[in-house]
Amino acid sequence: MSTLTLSEESFEQAVLQDGIVLVDFWASWCGPCRMFAPIYEKASETHTDIAFGSVDTEAEQALAGALQISSIPTLMAFRDGICVFRQAGALPEPALEQLIDAVRGLDMDEIRREVAAAAEQSS
Repeated sequence: MSTLTLSEESFEQAVLQDGIVLVDFWASWCGPCRMFAPIYEKASETHTDIAFGSVDTEAEQALAGALQISSIPTLMAFRDGICVFRQAGALPEPALEQLIDAVRGLDMDEIRREVAAAAEQSS
């Protein structure tokens, strides 16, 4: 599967779907972003059960601002509509593979309980 270009209009629908969605925030002038791009693209071709999205922070400044993206590249991982990972910096291929394995191995029932408990405490 190739990487989907996400915009302010398509981002929410893309990340709220069931399953795993990875999103790479990048810019064309960013050296680490250009180094990470082929690693990310290769992973998208290898892991066809995962949705891979990318957000050009120059073209989507409002979206990047709303998500408080202050360093690029930033990678976010969503599973079943819940953000389960967020980190700035380019990942080497083995680290990206470890992340994918970790997200696949999450106990989503436990994650949902944690999210519900945190929401209850903040209200």
